[in-house]
Amino acid sequence: MIYFDNGATSYPKPRMVMQSAFNAIRNFSFNSGRGGYRQSVKAAEKIFSVREKTGAMFGFAPQNIVFTKNCTEALNAAIKGSVKRGDHVIISSLEHNAVWRVVSKLKNDGIIDLDIADYNEDDTVCVNNFVSRVKPNTSLIVCMSASNVFGVVFPIAKIGEQARKHNIRFIVDGAQSAGIMPLHSETDHFDILCAPGHKCLLGQMGTGFMAVREGVKLNPFMEGGTGSNSLDAQQPDFMPDRFESGTLNNSGIISLGAGIDFIHEKGMRNIYNHEMRAARLLYDGLDQDPNAILYTPRPLNGKSAPIVSFNYKDYSSEKVAAFLAGNDIAVRAGYHCSPLAHEFFGTLDRGTVRLCPSLFNTQKDCEVFLNTLKKL
Repeated sequence: MIYFDNGATSYPKPRMVMQSAFNAIRNFSFNSGRGGYRQSVKAAEKIFSVREKTGAMFGFAPQNIVFTKNCTEALNAAIKGSVKRGDHVIISSLEHNAVWRVVSKLKNDGIIDLDIADYNEDDTVCVNNFVSRVKPNTSLIVCMSASNVFGVVFPIAKIGEQARKHNIRFIVDGAQSAGIMPLHSETDHFDILCAPGHKCLLGQMGTGFMAVREGVKLNPFMEGGTGSNSLDAQQPDFMPDRFESGTLNNSGIISLGAGIDFIHEKGMRNIYNHEMRAARLLYDGLDQDPNAILYTPRPLNGKSAPIVSFNYKDYSSEKVAAFLAGNDIAVRAGYHCSPLAHEFFGTLDRGTVRLCPSLFNTQKDCEVFLNTLKKL
């Protein structure tokens, strides 16, 4: 199979990630830190080492790394924990439903007021679109670092600078960039980073995290057992216990740590450059095909994630994907859980076919895809 659906989840996993997951099931299947026996302590130490790796990569203290089951859960915790009745929130015009549905419900419930800032490929215009929507009661900006549909990148650092200037909390959705493009709380000026562990970070499915800057206060959106302060009916007020009720996904978290090790071993820039070369091969081939419809400029380093969306002839995106699947090529078709992005780019009528190459794709993979598509 030729796999171009890495925007959904990465495949294949590096061998060291697979080995780490097997080793975790065998040697670390104990409730970490909730027992005094040696195996429980060792599991806690192993989990903490992944907090350290994650914190170091993105600029957070290890105790402020909260493990979740995916990026969606992390965004729910971050957004719902940040707002109160009467607050005003700004999001971008390309947000995934993991943000859009959360803030829409908060608005419909009468808790927040909401504005949407349009994406623009000109960084200055894009930032001004956010700033121009700031109100006296604006408490939160939520923005993806890169579009999961069209790959375009937001000027996160510049938006973050303005958020700090106006004393507004800034949450970044790093779903399509965390692990292949640099993201750091200090240089990019964000307060909370939410990301999956199973995409660019190459860990198992069922993993994600919310990273919180020191001093940022959040209300928990879930309560339960944490193994700490067990006699207190209130949720602990310290990190990460405040947000980690219930048993953790040890094998998934440990595989995430192995994914980070793999990224350091290969070099994040090298991985990104490889994936962007593949994205440009795909884009250029489609650009030369008169039957292909593209929606964004050619992917450029620093301006795009390795994602290409297109349509073909007058076919539905699902028909194109089904044809490719019949030729053992995996892509994603439809709306990609991002109606805002499709509305913005004018593709609500049929969605798009999305290509997301990875480090493990080759030039030949790209050529086979392009030649196969022409047979449709």
